[in-house]
Amino acid sequence: MNKTLLIELHTEELPPKALSKLADSFAGTIEKSLRQDDFLTETSKATVYATPRRLAVSITDVRPVSPDRPIRKKILPVNIAFDKDGNQMPPLKKKLAAMGIADIDVSTLETARDGKNDCLFYNYTASGIPLATGLQSAVEKAAAGLPVPKMMTYQRPDGETVQFVRPVHRLIALHGETIVPITFLGLAAGRTTQGHRFLSQGDIDITNADTYAAQLENEGKIIPEFNARKERIRTMLLEKAHGDKILMPETLLDEVTALVEWPVVYECYFEESFLEVPQECLILTMQTNQKYFALTDQNGKLRNRFLIVSNIETDTPQRIIDGNERVIRPRLSDAQFFFEQDKKKTLESRLPGLSNVVYHNKLGTLAQRMARVRILAVGIAKKLEINTTLAERAAHLCKADLLTEMVGEFPELQGTMGTYYARHDGEPEEVAMACAEHYQPRFAGDALPTTQTGTILALADKLETLVGIWGIGLQPTGDRDPFALRRHALGILRILIEKKLPLSLRGLLKDAVDILSKNTMFSDPTEAVIDFAMDRLRGLLRERGYSIGEVEAVLAQQPDRLDNIIERLDAVRTFASLPEASSLAAANKRITNILKKSGVTAGEVHQDVMVEDSERKLYADILSVKPVADQQFAKGDYTGTLQTLATLHDDVDAFFTNVMVMADDPKLRNNRIALLKALHDMMNQVADISKLAA
Repeated sequence: MNKTLLIELHTEELPPKALSKLADSFAGTIEKSLRQDDFLTETSKATVYATPRRLAVSITDVRPVSPDRPIRKKILPVNIAFDKDGNQMPPLKKKLAAMGIADIDVSTLETARDGKNDCLFYNYTASGIPLATGLQSAVEKAAAGLPVPKMMTYQRPDGETVQFVRPVHRLIALHGETIVPITFLGLAAGRTTQGHRFLSQGDIDITNADTYAAQLENEGKIIPEFNARKERIRTMLLEKAHGDKILMPETLLDEVTALVEWPVVYECYFEESFLEVPQECLILTMQTNQKYFALTDQNGKLRNRFLIVSNIETDTPQRIIDGNERVIRPRLSDAQFFFEQDKKKTLESRLPGLSNVVYHNKLGTLAQRMARVRILAVGIAKKLEINTTLAERAAHLCKADLLTEMVGEFPELQGTMGTYYARHDGEPEEVAMACAEHYQPRFAGDALPTTQTGTILALADKLETLVGIWGIGLQPTGDRDPFALRRHALGILRILIEKKLPLSLRGLLKDAVDILSKNTMFSDPTEAVIDFAMDRLRGLLRERGYSIGEVEAVLAQQPDRLDNIIERLDAVRTFASLPEASSLAAANKRITNILKKSGVTAGEVHQDVMVEDSERKLYADILSVKPVADQQFAKGDYTGTLQTLATLHDDVDAFFTNVMVMADDPKLRNNRIALLKALHDMMNQVADISKLAA
């Protein structure tokens, strides 16, 4: 009879940052293995459980014995199995013996075609295997495949040495109410587990697999399902926020969920005097060191109130609250001390220290790197006709905060602290903002710099990194990208596109190459970087909802400026919706192929050579349409350009219906190729519309 299956490993505290992945892997491998062995049905459903001290999974509708199944095994090609008289050859006898069927009547074997040969096959029915056998294999596979870099080695009480993520103390394997007799890490399967360390009565005997979660919650004060526990924490945090905004990053929520079995939220406070410290420092201290949830008002200003998630429920929580308030105080005091000490030195005074920080042994010190960034930033400012003074000053100071005590303690605050210290030093606001903004975007979907200076410096910093690191041979390979060059490339693309900067991508790369070319270990990576950037651009545009055809139509033109690429894409999309688009795209593709195969260098079009009305009409309408299309293109009206060109639809169709392009007369043929070349150039100003052809 099919019943629910439960497997639980009760362990010592598992690594919290990995708990969710460990549970998913453990449960997923067991489910996959049992399904492959045919213990599960189409309706079988797995539920994953994970707490700080257990990995478990329950699967509904599990068979006690897998079904019998037909097996067909290939033995040998017939010409190897028998001689020309039909007698058995030694290889056949040896093979049958190895398969344990030496006495079989060979006339009962199947002969069937396999590739180029007739082969012998042995057909039989394999008996189903008991669940214990399949589950034993599944649990061992699951343990071996857990995503951990290194297992812990420990000794069992009987002296046996075993390995697992953390020591395992109990094993449950229940099929319905029946114990499945498997063993693991020296443990025999049973039905007993433990509840909450402090809130439960101790051991819990699981009645059957279906009552597991309810028994743990009711008797053991444990919410075993990770996501259910996480959502309960989220709900309680929001209730305790009392209208304030709660800083609740998913990574922190996941980690806290992995630390508690019966979550309870309590409210705590710290002294208001700490609010004089930059709130980013206080928030990071609370989240990183103590796993607390900070609160802000509706304007984002930090409160001196924070929330903790405890593993203990009590009617008198004051000791828990006092303890957590006492723990956070020295942490915040450290942040306050670092901030006050750092302010005693200006960013300017720290700059000589950058000469002692090696950026890369092939690219010199951080001071040398920032000298290159400064030249690039000034060059970009000049191209944009922006005052260079602020860009140069920002490039001069933006990495100085790396030498502060606060950033030494919290590297995540680099740039952020530079902004605070630059303001304290009396630097212009744009220079101060650029200290933080030049790191943006830090990740996918992150905001771009808001200031001109921050934008210029972000572009210069990412260009120097991308070109410099690639130029010394450290480009990304496969999944490896230790210098985050993919992120830097995407940052450059987003800045150019979203800020609509009228800059040549190739020109920017050339500027970076020229600065770095004095380094003998550097090789010009421009072409490879452009290919790399275009691949990133394809992905970026596809994520924004543009089709493959639309993207390829625009990128086929190898655009060097990206400030108008969205307008081009939108124009292509509008054009593709026109009734004339399909046939014009097909005609454009046909023209492209003709021009490639003709081997003729197209010259000028001569009207007096034309003999067909259709070619005369097409040429006349090209001359009429071209000034309008050119004017629209010059104004950036790409949609209008393509819509104007769409009016040539009937002329193009008539031309291909009535005119033989590859005429025998060379003069006639070359003139028609020149006409098609003129049409092709005009049609593809905005994008290569042949890419839209099916």
